[in-house]
Amino acid sequence: MTGLRYVYAVCHPFRSPLQVQLSGVAGAPPKQLTHHGLVAVVSTVPESDFAEESLRRHLEDLDWLTATARAHQQVIDALTVVTTPLPLRLATVFRDDSGVRSMMEAREADFRRVLDRLEGRVEWGVKVYADVEPAEPAEAADSGATEEKAMSGRDYLRRRRSQTRAREDVWQRAAAFASRLHETLSAFAEDSRLHAPQNSALSRASGQNVLNAAYLVPRADSEEFVELVDREKDDAPGIRVELTGPWAAYSFTAEFAEERTEEGM
Repeated sequence: MTGLRYVYAVCHPFRSPLQVQLSGVAGAPPKQLTHHGLVAVVSTVPESDFAEESLRRHLEDLDWLTATARAHQQVIDALTVVTTPLPLRLATVFRDDSGVRSMMEAREADFRRVLDRLEGRVEWGVKVYADVEPAEPAEAADSGATEEKAMSGRDYLRRRRSQTRAREDVWQRAAAFASRLHETLSAFAEDSRLHAPQNSALSRASGQNVLNAAYLVPRADSEEFVELVDREKDDAPGIRVELTGPWAAYSFTAEFAEERTEEGM
């Protein structure tokens, strides 16, 4: 095989085949590379795109990065259906099969420890959003501006304080709900992680993100976990709860997700 080796994940051996039509980064089908009873899922990528200098330039190209991340995630999602993968960082690349095997041997104890812990488990993501006031139509905004001009200074300040209190009330209710929800879900899950709230301008999600959390749940208990989230969000009028998953346990493999790219270069 020519080209460089792109590594998606490390797994215990698995019997169920991946989808025949599955393609990975750069359109290449993923293959299994076995070493010391562990499996690295890899594909061959062109050196012209993934050698150190080229890769550095590509990582600054948003379109290229988005397409690569989508292809990477497609393979991870397919693996999650048939096994419990330990996903590696996007664009983890080695010179050849020997480089991949050397990496697996050097980190064998760590891989086995984390894979044993994650076996049969998946990650669920839960976000809580506080509703925000909808933007006023242009006509309403113009009308409001005219109305404000007609107001006395005292009336205007009173109106602004009332709007501020209303926003603070929504935020406090959402924060209290999110705290209770996280406590309930953490008690059910085997482990949990709190991530920084998402910036709505970047995520383009409506509302203000109050909770951004991940939960490690046995696959067999996933249906019950989903039902628990559904029950809890029924009691939260005006607050939006978003459930995503099941995913590979990215949030619980940070030591590998933060590995440097181009390990074998």
